[in-house]
Amino acid sequence: MLVIIGWLIVTGAVIGGFMYSGGRPMALFVIGEYAIILGVALGYMVAASPMHVLKLALSKVLTAFKGSPYSKDMYLDVIKPLYELFMVAREQGVVGIEEHVANPHESLIFKKYPKFLADHHAVAFMQDALRPIIDGRVKGDQLKATLDEDLDRIYAHNAHPVAVMTKIGDALPGIGIVAAVLGIVITMSSIGGSKEEIGHHVASALVGTFLGILVSYGYMQPLITNIEFINDDELNYYQVMSNVIVSYAAGAPPMMAAESGRRAIPGDRQPTSEELEALLKSVTPHR
Repeated sequence: MLVIIGWLIVTGAVIGGFMYSGGRPMALFVIGEYAIILGVALGYMVAASPMHVLKLALSKVLTAFKGSPYSKDMYLDVIKPLYELFMVAREQGVVGIEEHVANPHESLIFKKYPKFLADHHAVAFMQDALRPIIDGRVKGDQLKATLDEDLDRIYAHNAHPVAVMTKIGDALPGIGIVAAVLGIVITMSSIGGSKEEIGHHVASALVGTFLGILVSYGYMQPLITNIEFINDDELNYYQVMSNVIVSYAAGAPPMMAAESGRRAIPGDRQPTSEELEALLKSVTPHR
């Protein structure tokens, strides 16, 4: 939502300032220039990206429009089910959590956290992290190394659409020049016309340069930066899971494992240690 508000401020500032200086807003709406610049940018995106990157880029843009979903409650809703799971494991052994991990959508523990279950990537990460513990095939330090590699892959995966969008943003001023040059070609073909006609064509051509720069720095760069912040939040979300699971695998009791996860939550959404402890003590584990 803040992305849209920011864009509206940018648009209002540009058009308002232009009008205050005596400009006519309709002079900036040259459909041909918009079609060239936006069409080339879209073609660039399609040509530069594999299909999975295009889909991920669209998903990231829609998420940026809605705002980061990684609230304080969402971070806590990944710690609480893991805490419940480990409380069960403390009483029944890891065999007691095997069915919960294998079929989380049928688990009485995970059903209480629908937002977590709705994120199938997060659920898969959790399952992959817990299976070696259930099978007894891994120690805490070995699991940490494995999950760190998984986090690196998540980071690289999320960086792909950002990289493509950054290149498009950097290219937009040049694309604007292309549109402007085409406008000048039209101007030169009308060089024998009246001064008013030539002036109109030159003004239309300059809109291409203006639009390329504005879209790059006024719209694309803020959007990309917002997506990068959301990517950081997502990586922190997985880091919380990783910390809790690795800490438990290393022998920490459930409360200490949860505390390890709390420390990975961004500071502006991080609960205090006392707050987390009180919250977890109020949780009634399902067995």
